[in-house]
Amino acid sequence: METEKKYKVGYTDGVYDLFHIGHLNMIKTAKAYCEYLIVGVHGDDVVEGYKNHVPIINENDRKRIIESVKGVDRAEINRFRDKIKLWELYHFDVIFIGDDWKGTERWNHFEKVLAEINVDVVYVPYTQGISTTDIKKRILKS
Repeated sequence: METEKKYKVGYTDGVYDLFHIGHLNMIKTAKAYCEYLIVGVHGDDVVEGYKNHVPIINENDRKRIIESVKGVDRAEINRFRDKIKLWELYHFDVIFIGDDWKGTERWNHFEKVLAEINVDVVYVPYTQGISTTDIKKRILKS
């Protein structure tokens, strides 16, 4: 019998381009904390806006991949990155983010604002040795 989890609704998001073990670790860890997990997939236009390039895999295929991952209860393509607006859409009580963001100006701000609406921020350990950027570099070298 499964024990009761600390949170009802959890949320995490990302690009999830070239899905890899780091992505899987984030989702598995998040699901261990919550009963219902919503995973946002950054839309192609959103990614282009902050990374100045579109993902290799298009947004609809990335969403389908995420929907297929065990532990994901709902996947949505997001058109913005503002966590308060996302909370207004999904009403989660915890948000998961990689611990490589801990202490950044952006996440220090989100921690304060989310605390005001009783949303916890859980920093998940970053999976060392793997990233989409590194995978792309290795492909180009091979």
